[in-house]
Amino acid sequence: MLRKIVTVVAIAMITVSLNTSIRADEDSLVTFKVLKPEIALELAQATMVDCRKKGYQVAVSVVDRFGILQVTLRDRFAGTHTPETARRKAWTAVSFRTDSGEISRLIKDGELSPGIRHVPGALMLGGGVRVEAAGTMVAGVGVSGAPGGPADEACARAGIEAIADKLPF
Repeated sequence: MLRKIVTVVAIAMITVSLNTSIRADEDSLVTFKVLKPEIALELAQATMVDCRKKGYQVAVSVVDRFGILQVTLRDRFAGTHTPETARRKAWTAVSFRTDSGEISRLIKDGELSPGIRHVPGALMLGGGVRVEAAGTMVAGVGVSGAPGGPADEACARAGIEAIADKLPF
């Protein structure tokens, strides 16, 4: 009888220990979502198509939620500086979790320190837009080559709208 009680208690203790271990592991890890490469490419293409319709030759970059480049497209007559500029705008949007044009406005209005412009890789010009799905940021898209930040941003938003049906809400 005592042997059965000891065995049952031992099994219960092992079960509790395993359950605690599993919970600790789950609490130690995070999950996140990023765009699949095919969707990132589709976003870049849709953004470029919108810019072309408006007569703009641009470069478009899509970065994941961590700022890592997924795709860059440069239209045939876009300036040589545009691919890197587009990437930096997208990187800035995801790094600061704010569209790059909004950051520029906040600096101009004195709501953010102008010193933020000195962060390596950051580019506080309009045209970098966050991509959100199901309440979380999943990517950033940057555009360079349209006549000014607002036009770059409008193309980026049109690209996001073109893939919106593929993003969960």
